[in-house]
Amino acid sequence: MTVALGIAAVVVLLVLVVFTTARRRDGASAVRASRPASTPSPAASSGREYERMAQLARRTPGTDVATAADATPAAYVPPDPEQLGVTRRQFFNRSIVAMMGLSVSGFGTAALAFLWPSAAGGFGSDVNAGNLEDILATIESTREPFYVPEGRFFINPYPTESLTKASAVYSGGVLTGMEAGVVALYQKCVHLGCRVPWCDTSQWFECPCHGSQYNRVGEKKGGPAPRGLDRFPVTVSGGNVMVATGTVIQGPPIGVNTTGQEAEGPHCVSGGH
Repeated sequence: MTVALGIAAVVVLLVLVVFTTARRRDGASAVRASRPASTPSPAASSGREYERMAQLARRTPGTDVATAADATPAAYVPPDPEQLGVTRRQFFNRSIVAMMGLSVSGFGTAALAFLWPSAAGGFGSDVNAGNLEDILATIESTREPFYVPEGRFFINPYPTESLTKASAVYSGGVLTGMEAGVVALYQKCVHLGCRVPWCDTSQWFECPCHGSQYNRVGEKKGGPAPRGLDRFPVTVSGGNVMVATGTVIQGPPIGVNTTGQEAEGPHCVSGGH
């Protein structure tokens, strides 16, 4: 059965080939029949014979030689850009350039937004931490600093009896805040920038990264930190604590301990003190 089908297919192909060849021959014969008898065929004559027949035709009386028409060049008209269109290569090249431009612009905008302090609120602006009495009551009840995440700072109370020592070390908005009873401490460790958590047992700030330790008001007590915690100017207006996070003031040097506070229990980070 398979052999019979193969033979049938071969026969059909041969018939198609013969039919196509016959049609080509018939077409070629028709073209040759439609040519004028006086026109020499380049395929049927040699080049020299064809040239001789052309010369005889020109010498025959009554045969005019055709003259070339006036070939004055027309004035140049630039093509319409809209009709000319854009090639596929131009389209892809322009698309790639546009995408690169958008990517670079987006990255630059994001970088500027990250680096430029926000004037509308949050870190880099004046942050309203809340009512002073409420903040102090919260700190007393929890025995933890009052944390303000949008400003990236802690608020802790500053004892009134230590203001005499504080006036010899601090000044400006930091001292003003201490006189109002609070200090605003930047959350970042001055050693390598880790966020410094609060240790409930020692009642100190203790950095888990490298063991730097600071007392309740951010003065350095141990570890590799080169100074105390950085801080922000504080003002109290209408009972509200306003912290200027756009101004970072360097922490006090090593050895400053205006409050005299020592660790009140076990340390959360060992090896620092």
